[in-house]
Amino acid sequence: MAFKVALIGLGMAVTPHAKSLIDLKSRAQVAYAYSPSAERRAKFAERFAFPLADRLETILDDRSVDAVLILTPPNTHLELVERCAKAGKHILLEKPLEISTARAERLVAACSEVTLGIVLQHRFRPAAEKLHELIAAGRLGKLMSASAAIPNWRPQSYYDQPGRGTRARDGGGVLLTQGIHTLDLLTWFAGEAAEVKSFATTTPVHRMETEDLACAAVRFQSGALGVVHATTTAYPGYPERIELIGAQGSALLEGTALRAQLMDGTVVELKTDAGGGGTGADPMAFPHDWHRSLLADFLDAIEKRREPRSSGRETLKVHRLIDRILQSGG
Repeated sequence: MAFKVALIGLGMAVTPHAKSLIDLKSRAQVAYAYSPSAERRAKFAERFAFPLADRLETILDDRSVDAVLILTPPNTHLELVERCAKAGKHILLEKPLEISTARAERLVAACSEVTLGIVLQHRFRPAAEKLHELIAAGRLGKLMSASAAIPNWRPQSYYDQPGRGTRARDGGGVLLTQGIHTLDLLTWFAGEAAEVKSFATTTPVHRMETEDLACAAVRFQSGALGVVHATTTAYPGYPERIELIGAQGSALLEGTALRAQLMDGTVVELKTDAGGGGTGADPMAFPHDWHRSLLADFLDAIEKRREPRSSGRETLKVHRLIDRILQSGG
């Protein structure tokens, strides 16, 4: 079954989605690509041969459009999602859900009659999928510890862009904008947090409103303990790490590579090439493979009337973890 879809927002985030839609053209036909900016529409048209729209209402009023991809700044998400859901469109939404968890909860509630997927594509990295399979099968045993390190780098020029790193537009700093991908994996593997003790700060490295460094100790609902370290001050940027220690073995997920060693003698290794990984100065330095898999899962979810792997309800879990870190932080 081929769906008719529309792109809403033609900024930095659109490229991997547009490439994925070309790859999946037998399953999804792009009816419209919309931005309120004529300049962005023109620049987009130089790269992709999708029909353009200069009014959001064109998409909302077209009953043949099954789904929309909303790729706009976080503070615009709630209104756009409410309007699209009311028009009966299924929604694939760029992370984060919104600039606050209260607004995120309203957003998820607005999608009770449509499918809502969130762009947290790291769940579709083969190494992350394999680690989740090991945990689900009980191969690591009961988790004793689950930790994440997110040593990213962003130059000051990144934050000099209007709205970047502000509460009004982005809702937060390194945790909500960069760290959310790895923290989402952490909650996927280890479950939700029960208690957090933390520190968060804005270092002299950046001129910005929100945090560029956060450190936390976490006790999960399962009883597992762990630490979180997230920053955009780690020049030139290094692969994110998740370390899991279980009663029957341990696992290290570093970027797109997995190494798990189990007490029964099993060693599981998996590595894929991911270019720069998006941890350095260029946040888009990664392949679009994971976006393509996420989009395919979203289309499957619509067809089978199930939740996508990265659903709204799942994403609320990582929003709550980020809230706990920031509310506890000094």
